[in-house]
Amino acid sequence: MEIAFLLNGETVQVQSDATRTLLDYLREDKGLCGTKEGCNEGDCGACTVMVSDAAGARALNACILLLPQLAGKAVRTVEGVAGPDGALHPVQQAMIVHHGSQCGFCTPGFVVSMAVAHLNGQRDHDDQLAGNLCRCTGYAPIVRAAQAAAGLPVPVWMQTDAGKVGLNPPYVENGTAAVGSNPPYLPESVEDLATWYLANPDATLIAGATDVGLWVTKQLRDLPKAAFLHRCTDLQAIEIGPDTIRIGAGVTMTDMLALMRDHHPSYAEMIRRYGSVQVRNAATLGGNIANGSPIGDNPPALIALGATLHLRRGESRRALAMEDFFLDYGKQDRQPGEFVEAVSLPRKAPALRVYKISKRFDQDISALCGGFNLSVADGKVQAARIAFGGMAGIPKRAAAVEAALIGRDWTKDTIEAALPAFADDFTPLSDMRASAAYRLMVAGSLMRRYFADISGTAVNLLAVQP
Repeated sequence: MEIAFLLNGETVQVQSDATRTLLDYLREDKGLCGTKEGCNEGDCGACTVMVSDAAGARALNACILLLPQLAGKAVRTVEGVAGPDGALHPVQQAMIVHHGSQCGFCTPGFVVSMAVAHLNGQRDHDDQLAGNLCRCTGYAPIVRAAQAAAGLPVPVWMQTDAGKVGLNPPYVENGTAAVGSNPPYLPESVEDLATWYLANPDATLIAGATDVGLWVTKQLRDLPKAAFLHRCTDLQAIEIGPDTIRIGAGVTMTDMLALMRDHHPSYAEMIRRYGSVQVRNAATLGGNIANGSPIGDNPPALIALGATLHLRRGESRRALAMEDFFLDYGKQDRQPGEFVEAVSLPRKAPALRVYKISKRFDQDISALCGGFNLSVADGKVQAARIAFGGMAGIPKRAAAVEAALIGRDWTKDTIEAALPAFADDFTPLSDMRASAAYRLMVAGSLMRRYFADISGTAVNLLAVQP
């Protein structure tokens, strides 16, 4: 089976190899070498391309974008940002005028990110460009170029892909698979996925590939049996009820950011630092949970919220508390053929705060991430949910700290008295991101920060204080 997609306005057909990246296809097969290979893991943005589908246009990293993910979509590379007659896009002209390029290696990725933001009317340039690294020019002239182009009209040629997406079939059924290959499966619904995965429980499920993509590019792993979930639109549903929000496992972190801004702003602020725009446009909520990473940023927030995880295996469904899903390092409470279908969480939690600690502010892996959600009434702590990632082999509640708080007066003295209990809850490791002692010290500092935050003291570390 081959897949079909639009590339710079023209339909292309390609063998649906589960381990072939779009970056390799562009450079090796199509000679489109403007898309650069830098980090090859989704960090530097030199390989940024524009991908459009029914949901609109997004900037994505071609280096960890696997070809089956493109079925039925439209791709535009830096070669397609300029007009068919060679006319420059406004962001390209602005980069020239404002001297936004020196060595030029990163420039194509910047231009594509800027062009997508220009198309979508996004003017938060610092956020939009956080996933594009430059070591020569510096960001000031690049941001000035983005600002200068922001008010100019979107070129006609940048608006054509939306009208073409879906006009061509995503598959060519008579395509010939490579000898000895096992072509990937592209389910069209969660029902299709449940049936197939029950029969193929040893398969790899791929949603955004922000994790699996590195298995391919860094570990050179084969994916002999894989299912790509991006066509399961029912996994991307969001249902907002009177008290509860149910979020499909296929919802991207970009959509999570928009959703949480309306309901849990502290959680949203953490998501704003989750990877980059390119990563958030691909990564899914379900993928971040199902991979079981001890430093995944969503689980601490979800555990603090008291979220419920919804799992499916064939026709059977079950629900369990988020914290009960993580059993040990690399081990989750998930049966063969079972997958994450959705997450449900409270619509309101005014006392929720989520704090991410990392060496870089933008686009960095957490040293630790803490979620705090306490209920205080009549001056006493009535209930407490505190969870951390990066402090153990799994995302984990701070049960001893919670016990030291519940029933006590909501005071600084209570907070200070509870801090030693962090050592009872966690025995963190020392690694390249932080030492064990640092992690324990910072966990206590975040508890103090939470007290100040809830008490009305300004705690924004980026804000200038008088």
